Amino acid sequence: MNFWVKLQQICETEMPRPGNYGWFHLLFFALSIIVGILLCVTHKKGDDARVRRAVFITGVLVIFLEVFKMFVYSFYIEDNKLIWDFQWYAFPWQFCSTPMYVSILTGIFRKGKVHKSLMAYLATYALFAGLCVMFYPNDVFIGEIGVNVQTMICHGSMLTIAIYLYGSGYVKTEHKTILRAIPVFAAAVGIAALLNEVMFHSGIIGDETFNMFFISPHFEGTLPVYSSVQAVVPFPWCLIIYILAFSAASYIMLLGAWGIKKLIKRKKV
Repeated sequence: MNFWVKLQQICETEMPRPGNYGWFHLLFFALSIIVGILLCVTHKKGDDARVRRAVFITGVLVIFLEVFKMFVYSFYIEDNKLIWDFQWYAFPWQFCSTPMYVSILTGIFRKGKVHKSLMAYLATYALFAGLCVMFYPNDVFIGEIGVNVQTMICHGSMLTIAIYLYGSGYVKTEHKTILRAIPVFAAAVGIAALLNEVMFHSGIIGDETFNMFFISPHFEGTLPVYSSVQAVVPFPWCLIIYILAFSAASYIMLLGAWGIKKLIKRKKV
């Protein structure tokens, strides 16, 4: 019990709640970019195994930190007893959670179309997810240092890996990349929709919120713009709109990477 108490105390070490573009935010934002650039600079041409290894190890690290966050959210000490109370709203199948699973899968599917699709997803959709939070992290910050570090590493790693995938040339800046990534995202959305229905009707969650990808028709929408669509558009069509909108945003990520690579080439010339 003493071990769990001490671990809980470490996990819940308090800190002033960070704000947008404060030192804590900017430090991790900068580190995410710097590590990605360093990986590109030290990358040897043709060393594809190194890219796969870096992506897989990142996935393992992020999953480990996710388990750590689940521990912080789900356990507490009361009357010298360890109490487990899982917070269903924090179930790890949100849009920003998927890159860690996809990263692990890239180590399982090492060759072929599936592997290319998984890597394409990390370079487009995951990049979009990471940038959304790294540009505006206010909603993910709390007053506990452990969770704040976890969320910055989690979302920052999406930016780091995307930079590495593009910089190393492992993922090509071509239109086919987004087409390869769409099936992975569609599958992730489908799993989220299925989980939402199963958990809502199972009665397991009680009166708690379970809204993976924030697309459940059983809970009030919270995503900007999309929540307005949910209020007037039937659920199946909402899913299609959701996939198209996020795919368009992720395609812009690809175009941005394309443009940056062209600028770098021009400067070299």
